This record gives sequence, structure tokens and C-alpha cells, in this order.
Amino acid sequence: MQLKKIRHELGVAGCALLQVPVAGVNAANSEWDIDTAVLYYAEGDGRVSAFEPAIYAGKDLDDGGRIDLRLVLDVLTGATPNGAHASSVTQTFTTPSGQSSYTAQPGETPLDDSFKDTRLAGAADWTLPVNRLSRVKLGLNASREYDYTSLGASATYLQDFNGRNTTLSAGLAFNNDTIRPVGGVPTPLSPMRQPGATNRVGPEDTKTVADMILGLTQIISRHTLVQLNYSLGLSDGYLTDPYKIVTVVNPVTGLPDNTALLNVNADALPYVYEKRPDSRQINSVFFRTVHHFTRDVINFSYRYFWDDWGITSNTFDLKYRYEIGRGYLQPQVRYYLQEAADFYRHNLVQGTDVDASGAVLLDTVSSDYRLAKMTTTTLSLKYGHALGESSEWSIRAGLMNQSVDDGDVPAGEETPDTDAIILNAGYSFFW
Repeated sequence: MQLKKIRHELGVAGCALLQVPVAGVNAANSEWDIDTAVLYYAEGDGRVSAFEPAIYAGKDLDDGGRIDLRLVLDVLTGATPNGAHASSVTQTFTTPSGQSSYTAQPGETPLDDSFKDTRLAGAADWTLPVNRLSRVKLGLNASREYDYTSLGASATYLQDFNGRNTTLSAGLAFNNDTIRPVGGVPTPLSPMRQPGATNRVGPEDTKTVADMILGLTQIISRHTLVQLNYSLGLSDGYLTDPYKIVTVVNPVTGLPDNTALLNVNADALPYVYEKRPDSRQINSVFFRTVHHFTRDVINFSYRYFWDDWGITSNTFDLKYRYEIGRGYLQPQVRYYLQEAADFYRHNLVQGTDVDASGAVLLDTVSSDYRLAKMTTTTLSLKYGHALGESSEWSIRAGLMNQSVDDGDVPAGEETPDTDAIILNAGYSFFW
């Protein structure tokens, strides 16, 4: 479960090397085209680091169909923010298991250093020709983490028109996920308690995700291609992060205050477990254009996202590939701008958001910075080199900066910027 939150940070980096076949080479039907990649991602200040090897294998079949296979392993370690913010006093928290505690010193952003995760994910797609101009792609996917299991299936119909210069596509996907948090599923909006006592509603919960996509790909000329997609996602079930909390503060001092929460549990700490809506509708429009100059290639994409949680975002991505002999150099700039969710709060105020009995007066609330107003900028440089006629290696290095706008919060409680390095290495070949 924790891993799924981090994957947003990785953006398109994780499997980017698995999406581009060896340049200038076409595989025969009897050959597999293999792409392998390794990602290393590391945030500063001892926060999350990720190691992700991945492999893709695809093969054209004699009947005009195709099979595509993918396998990814994610290993994450480090410390991750728990949702609370820095304070001028020492803060003590209970670990997700409920059996021990950890502290954040004055001025420090609270980080849970027990964070760790390993995820194994696999997917298989089978493309079947319907006739000369249409085909159907069927897919299955599965992933397993120590606290999260996901199973899914998809189907996409593709139709060519206009001398195969135009392709329309329509796809559906469905996933069923089971969440088994460490220590059990926290009771939403209930206090975090001292070690040895927990507020839990059960060992696990579930959610379902249904996605639809409509797409148009148009070849404008021998050198230019454009793509336009609209996607709709519907999620239902347990959408809360079981590891995130919200601080309750005193309205006068602004410091963490558990006075009201002690009426709920005698050992309550000044924090409550977050609660998000149990449904979500996601929409996005994606545009991409690729133009091939005499030798070089420019690739630009834009994505607009909006949902019924109040989040909107704009993503701009620009890549330019310079050909250099048998190699190429590709700088990339990615800029992401997000508005906050309607229920995002920096903290809860005792007497306003929490009454004297300790009851939270809001239906939903989260102080997870990933739901806040933010901007993310990623700069990277990739170099690739062809080895003979049927293989290529590449390496990519990038720097990411994420800046959260907390609004009008007291000095010293701001969410610090997140800086990260991203390294990719890849090798593609035919077998």
C-alpha cells in the first residue's frame, strides 16, 4: 500500500526504457524483442529510495497477432512522512504495528523510518487480429506487496482508417485490490494511541477500480504523428491511506494538543487517522505529438487531470533527441502543477474541527502532502548507443524537485521541498 503512494513520485521514469524498441531495427516474426531496465530513485535527507529492475518481452505471431509480457520488481526502503508536520516541540508517534514508538525532534518533519516495501508485478497482453484493419488486445495483470494485492484485466479494441494513417481505440480495464495494513485497518478519524493499544476496524479492506480510455492516433505526414486520449476512472471502496495521520493543535498555542482526544481514549496522542472519500471519479485528457526532423526527433506531451476530490493538475513533458553517429543524446524537461484536494488540511484545530468530546467534525480529512497544492520539476539527460543492428544500451540521469504550497501556516511548520535523483540503465535486443 505504501508503495503505491511513492510511484506517483517516480512519474514516467520507472518503465520509460521499456516503451521504446531498438531504434531503426525491425524484429522478424520469429524473434522476441527484449527491453530490460533498472531504475534507482532516492530522495534526500534519508527519505525513500527505490530499486526497480524490469523486463519486457514482445513477439509478433504468424497469424498477425502479438504477445507482450512485462515483469517488474520494486524494492523500497527509507523513511516516509506520516502526515504530521514539524513543530517547535518534540513529537512522539506509535508505529503502524502499534507495538513501538518513534520521535521527531523540534523543527523536524515527522518521518516513519519503519517504512519498507517490496512489490512484484506482472502483466501479459495478447493482441488478436479481427480483420485487416482492426484488432483486439486482451490483458491480465497482477501485483503483490506485503500489505497489498491487486488483480486486473483489460480489453482494448483498435480500428485503423484512412489508409492506416488514423487509429481509433477504446479500452476498458478493471482491478480488484485488497489492502492488509500492518497492524490492521485504522478506525477513521480515531486517535492514534500509545504503544500496546490500537483503534482498528479489522485486518483488511478492499477497493475496485474501473478505467475507460478513448484514443485517436493520427499520422499527419511522414515526419509527424499526434495522439489524443481521454480517460475516465472510477474507484470505490477503501481509498484512505492507513499509514497517514492528521495533527490536532491547540487554537492558541498552535502546538499538538490531545486534551479533547483523551475523552475518546485515555492514552490518546494528539493525532487522528485520516479519512478520504470512499469513491473517486478521475478524468484526464492527454495530447502528444512527435516530429522527426532530418535526423533529430522532438516529443512533446500535455496532460490535464481533474477529479471529484477537487484535485486538478497540468503535466508538460518535452524531450528532444539529438542523433550522434550510432548514438543519441536526449534531454528532457517535465513540469507538474497540482491544486489541492478539497479535504486537504494542514492540521485540525481543537474546538473548531474537534469538539470537546474528541469527535472530529469533518467527514473527510487528510494532511498527506501528495494531496496538497504542489509543483514538481524534473530535469534529465539520456544517452543511448546502438550495438550492431539489433541491440542498444542507454543510461539516463535526472533530478527532481517537489515544492508543496502549504498556504498560510506558522513558520517552521511548512512542508519541506523534496529533492530526488533518478537513474535509469537499459539494454534492448532481439532474441
